[in-house]
Amino acid sequence: MDITVVIPTYNGAQRISGVLERLIKQQVPANLQWEVVVVNNNSNDALGKVVQRWQQAWPKTIPLRYVLEPKQGLAFARQCGVEQAAGELVGFLDDDNLPAVNWVAAACQFAQGQPCIGAFGSQVVGQFETPPTPELQPILFYLAINQRGDSPLKYSPAEKGVPPGAGLVVRRQAWLNHVPKSLLLVGRVNQSMLSGEDAEALLHLHRAGWEIWYNPAMKIDHCIPSDRLQWSYLRRNLHGIGLSRYYLRMLALKHTWQRPIMTLLYGMSDSIKLLRHLLKHKGQVSTEGLANCEWMLLLGTLFSPLYLLYVWLKKPRIAVR
Repeated sequence: MDITVVIPTYNGAQRISGVLERLIKQQVPANLQWEVVVVNNNSNDALGKVVQRWQQAWPKTIPLRYVLEPKQGLAFARQCGVEQAAGELVGFLDDDNLPAVNWVAAACQFAQGQPCIGAFGSQVVGQFETPPTPELQPILFYLAINQRGDSPLKYSPAEKGVPPGAGLVVRRQAWLNHVPKSLLLVGRVNQSMLSGEDAEALLHLHRAGWEIWYNPAMKIDHCIPSDRLQWSYLRRNLHGIGLSRYYLRMLALKHTWQRPIMTLLYGMSDSIKLLRHLLKHKGQVSTEGLANCEWMLLLGTLFSPLYLLYVWLKKPRIAVR
C-alpha cells in the first residue's frame, strides 16, 4: 500500500461527505495502491451511518475503513489512524478539508526519491462561508491556512515553524519510531483551545533528523464557517496557540542545555513585546478587534511556561525526547 488517507473527525456527520466525495474522484496512476481510514473520535452523531452508506458505494479496489478512537483529542485520533494504516505514507485530512483531484497522486510523487523527507504539508487555501474583512487578514493564517508560494520549501522549525496538520503527509514508520504515542498537547477538547499537537509531532520527527517540507502541488480547500471569524473565537484560538508556545519552542531547540538560557531570553522578549503592544494600542486591547486578539496571543505566550508546567504535572508520565 502506497498511502493511507486518514480522516479524524468528531461529530462530522454533516461534513464527512464533502471530503469523501473529493477522494472518490481522485485521479491516480493505475499502479498506485491507496486506502482511506475514517477515525471516529468519540462522536455522538450519525457519523457511522453516513460512512456506512459511503462504503456501500465505494470502489472495491480502494478500501474505505471506519475505526473508533474513544480518547477525545485530535492527537489520539491521528495516532490511531497511523497505527491502523497500511500505507507507507499517511496523509491527514480534517473533515473540513477538500483536496484537489490530484492530491493523493501529488503526495506520492513528492515522496519518491526523497528518503530524507519525513513529513510535508499541503498548500491550504481558505474557503470562507463569509468573506473575511480586511482587518482579519494579519491573523487568518492561524486558521490552518498555508500558502507559501508555488515552489517546494524546506522548513526550518526554529525560523519558519512547521506546516499545519491539515493536509499533512508523513512517513508512517518514521512517525511510529519517533512520535510518542501520548503527546503532551492532545488538541482542543471540550472548552479547551490549547492547540499545537500537529507541531509537537513534527518537532519530534525533526529532532530525529527527518526533513519537513512544503509541497504546493498538494492543494486543499479549507472550509471555514462564519463563526470562526467571530472575534470571540479568534481571541480564544490565539490565546490557546500562545499557551502552547513555550513547550514547542523548547522542542525546537537542538540541545537540552539551551533550554534554561532560552527560557530567560524568551521571557524577556515576550515581556517587551507585550509592553510595546499595550503602549501602542492603549485601551484598545480590552475591546473586540485585532488588537485584542494579538494581546491574547502575547499574553498566552508570556504565561505559557507556567501553564505548560501545570499541564505537564497533570501528566507525569510524559517525557520529552
